[in-house]
Amino acid sequence: MKKPLLTLIAATAIGTASLLQPAVPQVNAASLSQVSQTELAEAGALRPALEKLIEAGVIAGYEDGTIKPNRPMTRSEFAKVATSAFGLQPKADGQPLPADVSADEWYAPYVRAMLDSGWTLGANGKFQPTTPITQEEIVANIGRLINKKPSIVQLWTESYNANKPVTRAEAARWVSDALPHIPSPSAEVTGVKALNAITLEVTFSAPLTAADVSLDQAKKNFAFDNGMALLNVPQLKTGARATYIVPVTVQKPGATYTLTYKGKTAGTFEASDYKLKVATVAQVTNDTFELESFRTDGTVDYGYVVEAYYGSRGGQELVLGDGYDVGGTTYDILSSMRDKSVTITPEGGQPIVAKYVPFTQATDGRQAPKFRLPAGESLKPGVTYTVTSDWSTIRDNGFTAREIAPLAIQSASAASETAVAVTLTQDPKDELFAGRSVTLTAADGTTLTATYRFTSRKGATGTFDLANGVKLAPKTTYKLAPAGGWATADNVTVTTN
Repeated sequence: MKKPLLTLIAATAIGTASLLQPAVPQVNAASLSQVSQTELAEAGALRPALEKLIEAGVIAGYEDGTIKPNRPMTRSEFAKVATSAFGLQPKADGQPLPADVSADEWYAPYVRAMLDSGWTLGANGKFQPTTPITQEEIVANIGRLINKKPSIVQLWTESYNANKPVTRAEAARWVSDALPHIPSPSAEVTGVKALNAITLEVTFSAPLTAADVSLDQAKKNFAFDNGMALLNVPQLKTGARATYIVPVTVQKPGATYTLTYKGKTAGTFEASDYKLKVATVAQVTNDTFELESFRTDGTVDYGYVVEAYYGSRGGQELVLGDGYDVGGTTYDILSSMRDKSVTITPEGGQPIVAKYVPFTQATDGRQAPKFRLPAGESLKPGVTYTVTSDWSTIRDNGFTAREIAPLAIQSASAASETAVAVTLTQDPKDELFAGRSVTLTAADGTTLTATYRFTSRKGATGTFDLANGVKLAPKTTYKLAPAGGWATADNVTVTTN
């Protein structure tokens, strides 16, 4: 039978503690019988966490046998706790001890292990072993050790105070809460269900490792029957331990799917025929349009509800409950638009498939992914278009096209031997460079093509890369022109050194 995660961690902790024996005598941490019940009671609601770590050998007492749960924990004591709990070991060629930590101090090996794991010393280069550790320091260290943003670890308490010293019992609670969040390469699927036509919720026995949520590896790990495929990386839902939002191809109504994870059958689920609610369609350029949805209609882009983007969405992030609800509102999840398409039909004409423009899903602070017509196609001014989709229901799904001036390239420069920086006359406020190319023509007629590097835009400037290792020639002036009608460029040149 598979051991619970905490049991495995406790075993690791005890093994680590045996290798890093402090000079100060410790309480026999494996037995609570040596700890005063009165002292344990002083921990109040934190008692279970304290007892758990005492039993695991992570927290030990003082020479007089006391635990002192309400005493502020020092930085050296936390080094011992963290080293034991997370199974850290100092490296043979690791960091030297700081000036204020002597090699013969009981906590020296723990400090060294923490430094080797990434603990950053203060500006004075000292460890300050007897200084009480603060909430900010505990949050930063736990986040680093379990690969989480400090802002996520902060969510584990309702009373975060960066500069507040942490008691020994409070430290026990922080560490105890962290242990189940340690990623595991052995995580197994414990549940799978469809949230809507393009999104699954998959729950695991433990958080996935960074390697297992990389796109290439995830596509190998997740296998489905009936033609379903993973489209983008599984994203850990904010506030969850091991529940992931998984973007997939459009499900077939009425179908039953089987998920195989790392070669092992993980579960079956019924397809969802629920289509996401989209409010409006609007033209953006002469070949690009957007589909916009709103939270007020109960649709939220997954970038606002997953850990990877927490803290980068202008304070608009949501921590949803198990039912995807918060504040009395239940939300539908608009997951990744990667490889998605819609159908746009001109009045009296034939349907055209328009494909998602990468990285335009919510980059301008709106839930408005962009879709682009095939190369060489453009929206005809005065013609009314209707947009439909097999993954969404669009309330106002029509618009009449108008002539929109193309983007204007103001200047360009060599960013490197293999790239040019292209600057528009104004910031497009979105990834409208995506999928675009420019040509560079030298006086001798040599023509090079450079394509936009996704997400490289900084304001009005984006980076365009030459393909296949081609390099700009030195001391050469190139005339730059947009490939296609997506922009204008009036006598824009690039001169190399």
